[in-house]
Amino acid sequence: MEINYDEIRRQAHDAMAELLELAKLPKGSLVVVGCSSSEIMGSRIGKGSTPEAAGAVYEAVAPLLAGRGLYLAAQCCEHLNRALVVEREAAERFGYEPVCVIPQPKAGGSWATAAWQHMSDPVAVEHVRAGAGLDIGSTLIGMHLRDVAVPVRLGVKFIGEAYVTAARTRPKLIGGKRAVYPESV
Repeated sequence: MEINYDEIRRQAHDAMAELLELAKLPKGSLVVVGCSSSEIMGSRIGKGSTPEAAGAVYEAVAPLLAGRGLYLAAQCCEHLNRALVVEREAAERFGYEPVCVIPQPKAGGSWATAAWQHMSDPVAVEHVRAGAGLDIGSTLIGMHLRDVAVPVRLGVKFIGEAYVTAARTRPKLIGGKRAVYPESV
């Protein structure tokens, strides 16, 4: 199989651009990305970690987020209990306590490793409450989203061989049938 990292970059860019357009996150928000490089390459999750594929995704999505003043939370694999790599600035802004670990391709995953290597001052944290998320390869990012997640149907269905799902969040609707809600929800 011929590996086309430019195509992986394009697909990741397009998926994230579409999510950001639909999610309409305010500047300073957190976006979680879970990414199985194994799934991108056509292997079972955790069975074919590929740093180059993870790096291609990072190169595609990080500039989009930074350009909109958003923070990336890169989800680690199950071996690190789905901890997340974020910039120290984001951890401090949101009050997330850093934990002591540096992800590796076989302990944290190629995606988290790529984020760690590219971020200016990375730390790992155990939990976040992101406003939106992109899940590449069924990595199960839901635990890192705010309480009310809304599925977002993207035009991009695959990055490489990995199925892509996305979500945005909204505030909880409370108050019952007499309540009035803003139009933007």
